[in-house]
Amino acid sequence: MRKLEGLKPEKVFRYFEDISAIPRGSGNEEAVSQYCLDFARDHGLAAYRDENNNVVITKEAAKGYENVPGMILQGHLDMVCEKDEDCTIDFTRDGIDLVVDGDLIRANGTTLGGDDGVAVAIMLAILDDDTIEHPHLECVFTTEEETGLYGAEALDCSRLKGRRMINIDSRREGVFTVSCAGGVGCGCILPLEWEETEGSCYTVWVDGLKGGHSGSDIDKELGNSNILMGRLLCVLDETVELQLGETEGGMADNAIPHSTHAVLYVPEGEEERLEEELRRMDAVYKKEFAASDPGVTVHCEKHGRQAGKVLTPRSKALFLFLLHHVPNGVIRNSMDIRGLVQTSLNLGILKMDEKEAVLVFGVRSSLESEKEELGKRLRHLTEFLGGTCVLEGDYPGWEYLQESPLRESMVSIYERMYGQKPQVLAIHAGLECGFFCGKIEGLDCVSIGPNQYDLHTPRECLSISSTKRVYDFILEVLKEQKEA
Repeated sequence: MRKLEGLKPEKVFRYFEDISAIPRGSGNEEAVSQYCLDFARDHGLAAYRDENNNVVITKEAAKGYENVPGMILQGHLDMVCEKDEDCTIDFTRDGIDLVVDGDLIRANGTTLGGDDGVAVAIMLAILDDDTIEHPHLECVFTTEEETGLYGAEALDCSRLKGRRMINIDSRREGVFTVSCAGGVGCGCILPLEWEETEGSCYTVWVDGLKGGHSGSDIDKELGNSNILMGRLLCVLDETVELQLGETEGGMADNAIPHSTHAVLYVPEGEEERLEEELRRMDAVYKKEFAASDPGVTVHCEKHGRQAGKVLTPRSKALFLFLLHHVPNGVIRNSMDIRGLVQTSLNLGILKMDEKEAVLVFGVRSSLESEKEELGKRLRHLTEFLGGTCVLEGDYPGWEYLQESPLRESMVSIYERMYGQKPQVLAIHAGLECGFFCGKIEGLDCVSIGPNQYDLHTPRECLSISSTKRVYDFILEVLKEQKEA
């Protein structure tokens, strides 16, 4: 039996459930891309897929709309894959275990993928309904948005006819996004040397943090478990004779990490001092983050005397220096738009192997010069310590359009339907609209979406009633284009 059966709009949630059963983490979209192609074939719709697994499905205009300019609807197929520590789901093989909780849909122990699965479901539902009044439609399903907007960057937009686009990748109903920051992924790579040791072995965790979206939540002063682990390890290194093994935390550069662990070895007689320092830092973090992350905890598991690999003293010193000194969080707020973050970065992934430590940051800014400068800061710091820095997934910001007939039409329709004006905002998060506007001359674009909460965390959820209202609103916008 379908878990979302009976929810309205029926087709939207049926398709959402279908794609939720398909593994679709960033870079693993081939199966869900094929699902969209199969849908188009089964419904007699023209479609094509490019080598990046982007899919475009077109539908001819409804009767009476043949001479109306076409409309592009757009969203991305991939999702951020984060899960609770005790969750056994393998994102490369398993679908999402959906849970209906009142007006909310959430997942059992993982991210939901409402970002941006709800857009995929809405577009498929519209394409599946021949009673809808609409102009010529081009529904664009992109890939690898969450890791650098690679699908949108690679898409050949010369085949698209529409010059108006609704991006369905915003997370607040009644908020029309019309501008966003640009960004780039920055990987700081530090060579490591290892040696054998033996001693009392501990696994230490900093976890219980809320986590969040590295764009829209970066101004909420949320704790970053990778950064807090760096601080903790430096404190311990000053007070306890310790050796450092594997350290790891976070799964995506655009998700504020909520859990990080490190393996430590201490000589016999140092156990009590280590455990005392861990308790002290647990109290410190609980006090400092009482408002933003009340669940934060520092805890450990003692494994007894063991042999294992640890960093050499020099490698440990260089790694701790880098982890303790990298910038993180809000760097500068906008002086033009009150309340808007202008430049930030997030240490989203921390991992090690036998050769190197890798720290992966999501860097964002609405000013290209500040984005470049922040990348240079990371590169200079890493290179000074003997490492290298790699920039990937550079994507442009989306500039505000002074004159936007689509925006004006959508604002008027929303006010008529719901009796209030929507908010028209710029955001610090990244959207694919910047790539589309750069490739399609004169593109008029607005981003909207239903209420979603705690994106990029295992607490992510989607409002059922809000999804229905946004779906109805999009249908009305399409209908009203008859007079465009």
